Amino acid sequence: MHITAHTQPSGDKPNEDWFAAADGLVVVLDGATIRTDTGCVHGLPWYVRTLGASLVANAADHARDLRGVLADSIRQVTAAHSGSCDLEHRGTPSAAVGLVRWTSEAVEWIVLGDITVIVGTTDDGVVATCDDRVSRTGWEERRECDRFLIGTDEKMTAILAMKEVELASRNREGGYWIASSEPNAAAHSLTGSAPVDQVERVAVCSDGAMRALDLTPIDTTAGVLRALREAGPGGLVEQVRAAEDGDPLGARVPRNKARDDATAVLVETRDGRRRLK
Repeated sequence: MHITAHTQPSGDKPNEDWFAAADGLVVVLDGATIRTDTGCVHGLPWYVRTLGASLVANAADHARDLRGVLADSIRQVTAAHSGSCDLEHRGTPSAAVGLVRWTSEAVEWIVLGDITVIVGTTDDGVVATCDDRVSRTGWEERRECDRFLIGTDEKMTAILAMKEVELASRNREGGYWIASSEPNAAAHSLTGSAPVDQVERVAVCSDGAMRALDLTPIDTTAGVLRALREAGPGGLVEQVRAAEDGDPLGARVPRNKARDDATAVLVETRDGRRRLK
């Protein structure tokens, strides 16, 4: 396997994305932006680091299915919180999860939240998996956010109203599911697999990297995979950054943050790399 990866914070604040990539396993996490109290003394970077380490350790056992791996990892992080953390608080830290694992027979993946897994196959097919349920919550509130420019008081008021609706929809039927303190969220994840000899390349991207679909001429997941192959993960993120910086107030493409943490990992098999030459 040949693995390339790039992660970049949105600015001066700590990166709330996290990734691990090794021969046979890729994990990408995207911490959910905190805009309210959380009831937790640790903070979001701690949460994503701790969850990521648990996922890597648990996924090493190929006898365990990926939903079980995710559920156990959430359970372990919940136990790692201190006694002063209020895990019933609806704002408790959370993260979107994307994990891909290679076994002797298959490539398996799991997605919970808005991480995107893109699988390129030997017949030039592309299979993309992304859980977009969070973007379907608070639809009216999201439209209200889009009316205002980034940095205005009106924008922040609208964002906080949207966040209240979003948190009320978290990890419940009819809403969306994400890793936080509830292991049963793993049962609502999206999963997939493909025979290992039919997979040539895999990309795992946080939603910050997938902004390429909204902000750049790249308009398909196949196009994202092509850009990763041609420019590398760093090149894709730089294209996103240039587009973000060219529209800092969200006047052309409405959004709630001028920049977002961005992470992209590309894995190519040796056979897939030979085909590119």
